[in-house]
Amino acid sequence: MKLIKNIKLYSPEYLGVRDVFIAGGKICKIGENIKLPSDLGVEIIDGTGLLLLPGFIDSHVHILGGGGEGGFANRTPEAALSDLTKHGVTTVVGCLGTDGVGRSMASLIAKVKSLREQGLSAYAYTGSYQIPVHTLLGNVTEDIMMIDEIIGVGEIAISDHRSSQPTFDEFARVCADARVGGILSGKAGIVNVHLGDGSRYMNLIERVVQETEIPPSQFLPTHVNRNAALFERAIEYAKLGGVIDFTGNEDIDYWETVSDEVRVSKGIKRLLEEGADSDSFTISSDGQGSLPLFDEHGQFLGIGMGQSSSLIKEVRECTERENIPLETAIKAITANPARVLGLQKKGRIAEGFDADLCILRENLQIDTVVAMGRIMVRNGIPIVRGQFE
Repeated sequence: MKLIKNIKLYSPEYLGVRDVFIAGGKICKIGENIKLPSDLGVEIIDGTGLLLLPGFIDSHVHILGGGGEGGFANRTPEAALSDLTKHGVTTVVGCLGTDGVGRSMASLIAKVKSLREQGLSAYAYTGSYQIPVHTLLGNVTEDIMMIDEIIGVGEIAISDHRSSQPTFDEFARVCADARVGGILSGKAGIVNVHLGDGSRYMNLIERVVQETEIPPSQFLPTHVNRNAALFERAIEYAKLGGVIDFTGNEDIDYWETVSDEVRVSKGIKRLLEEGADSDSFTISSDGQGSLPLFDEHGQFLGIGMGQSSSLIKEVRECTERENIPLETAIKAITANPARVLGLQKKGRIAEGFDADLCILRENLQIDTVVAMGRIMVRNGIPIVRGQFE
């Protein structure tokens, strides 16, 4: 049991200075000047001068590692527990990318189970870049319906030279199977779509929405800010009711010099100015995923790696560089992904919700992270680490 006192509470909406009592991994009570019997053994956390936010949801992380585009030596490492928690992440969704051979669905689910055992809320998408989808049980619908950890399919790659170049019918069938799996299991059945630099942009997604009965809510297209032309299409998609996912980038100052990648804070500001709803975007990190650089002929030049640290960094830039209200910016890593992914007790600070919390200093640096009621990070330092860290 823990009682957080006198803290500025963002639910993500700002609710003023409040006390928050948590017990049994849940948020039990929110109020002013909450009094509890002294003999209960409740840990008191003084929140004076601090901010309380929902725990962050990173909806796109290569928890098994990614990469390999430059050969076996370019495979990136797995995510350790503290690689996530020290950056405020209390819920993570794991995925496979280009390499659906060297890394399998069985290994991905085992990693998800490992993170769960260590105190994190963890989920997965079935499949990788490729269609036909390499599933665990034989098909997308069955994986989503019968495997608790799987909440959708992805990251299916389109408009990318590394994709399997799916036809419209192939892509639409995967989307339909994901939708049915979600309906039958009470999950989102989300289709997480990797968008490449190709000139077809979001064509396949747009065609499915226009030519079938599958709604925009079935999709979470990611990397929408990877180039300016793609982002223009993404803006129109969001204005029509779709949700788009920005990919955070710790090294954006460099990437802006070699590409026309759209800085997340500028993109969100533009999206809001265009009249899109504040519920229409999320931010994910592509953590542990490779950030390969290719020349105009598709030849590999070099590689970097995504990091979950980009989530709070992008929120900070939204508020400091673009004057976006904090409660709007943090929706992108809390309430919005929780809604899109169908995580009903995540993404908000409300009574009855999971006790996933981030305490930030006024400069938006992470101080304390609580996952399912357990303190994972204190004073910015992880106090709970994975088995082999």
